[in-house]
Amino acid sequence: MNLANYPVGAGLPRDNRRRFTDFIAGQARSHLCLTLVISLAGCAGLPDQRLANEALKRGDTALAEQNYRQLADLGYSEAQVGLADIQMETRDPAKLKQAEATYRAAADISPRAQARLGRLLAAKPDASDAERQEAETLLKKAFANGEGNTLIPLAMLYLQYPQSFPSTHAQQQIDQWRAAGYPEAGLAQILLYRTQNTYDQHLAEVERICKAALTTTDICYVELATVYQKRGQADQQAALLEQLKSAYQRGAIPATRVDSTARVLADRSLGQTDEKTAQALLEQVAPVNPGSWVSLAQLLYDFPELGDTDKLMAYIDKGRAAEQPRAELLLGRLYYEGKTVPADAQQAETHLLSAANAGEVSAHYYLGQLYRRGYLGNVDPQKAVDHLLSAARGGQLSADYALAQLFSEGHGIRQDLVNAWVFSQLAQANPSDQSRELAAQLDQQLTPAQKAQAERLLQQERQARGAIGQGAGALALQAVQQPVEGEDSL
Repeated sequence: MNLANYPVGAGLPRDNRRRFTDFIAGQARSHLCLTLVISLAGCAGLPDQRLANEALKRGDTALAEQNYRQLADLGYSEAQVGLADIQMETRDPAKLKQAEATYRAAADISPRAQARLGRLLAAKPDASDAERQEAETLLKKAFANGEGNTLIPLAMLYLQYPQSFPSTHAQQQIDQWRAAGYPEAGLAQILLYRTQNTYDQHLAEVERICKAALTTTDICYVELATVYQKRGQADQQAALLEQLKSAYQRGAIPATRVDSTARVLADRSLGQTDEKTAQALLEQVAPVNPGSWVSLAQLLYDFPELGDTDKLMAYIDKGRAAEQPRAELLLGRLYYEGKTVPADAQQAETHLLSAANAGEVSAHYYLGQLYRRGYLGNVDPQKAVDHLLSAARGGQLSADYALAQLFSEGHGIRQDLVNAWVFSQLAQANPSDQSRELAAQLDQQLTPAQKAQAERLLQQERQARGAIGQGAGALALQAVQQPVEGEDSL
């Protein structure tokens, strides 16, 4: 049979034949339109998701955002996720709200958006109980749809807000995940050790978990570097760094992971530092990772022998030019302390406010101290309380002691021994001789009625903050802020 000579719809009634012919013609026109769209996809001026992805990889966020936004406006869910990811990276509170709205727009049809929104809500410092429940639902749904990087933020929810999930026991849940063989489960176990301050007692298990996961989970470079530094195992550390550099050169890990590993090497709290190696690693990635200019500046601040003040300020300038909030924070701190540069309270306030508005928690601490101590000419107790409380609730461990001092001294503010006692107790998460002494003094000064009131307020404040502070470290940040490496590739 010669199909070319066979009439379309032959054998059908006349009306059906006409409808069938119209349908075929419509399909042909749709196919032609689709062909034209595909052929024009690479034309200048049209949005291109591949172009956006490539621009993002090389650090051109402006071009990436431009293309993602145009595609997002057309309703493409993956572009909406890409746009929201860029908004998240800024850490600007206003941008974070935009990111949440953008993820929500795509969450009904995109498991990736569900995972991202779940992680955002899990990390939201002022999240309501309803938002935490929503985060759990989204993360479970994304996990069921095959999305990675969902179990760790789930574990964070269970660990940080046990009162919101009374029927879930974090360790038992992690045990179930590990028994099922889920790769993230081992990292969730490490997070639990950090949260419970038992990390040092489980260094061998952390090493075993992360050695097995190193090729698939680059946060393990940070964890293994931490283990080797705590143990003083220089040979193992050196071998790990060679793996790190090789993986970076192959494009297997991002520059941000090199940066975070370098910062472990310069952390005095972890053991013997290797600041020169840290400097070399940061200098290698800074040209493609602007945040590393600030890491270099911080390194020179901590180890002045690595460079002079001019070099330090040059690094800060490069960080500020790239709109890095950490650069504003460090510069504000320099003006606040007056050691590296002359003290200047006005300059300190300007730069610290800029950093605080961009989400840098520590900036609130220094602003609170500026206002508490009257460095700008007068004590401003309300601003001091507002900023110190923001810092404390954001995990700045020194802020609680500063608040305890503020309320106990009553300089420029009515003395409040109940509040002073509450914050002195919270300060014991990072105890010092001074904070212990103040807590003991306040404990003697309260009446039984005041003590009962203070204990109720302390319980409320602890529940509001959750169980995880800064001790959760890099793994917790990775869980809620970083997409799984490679999951965005097309």
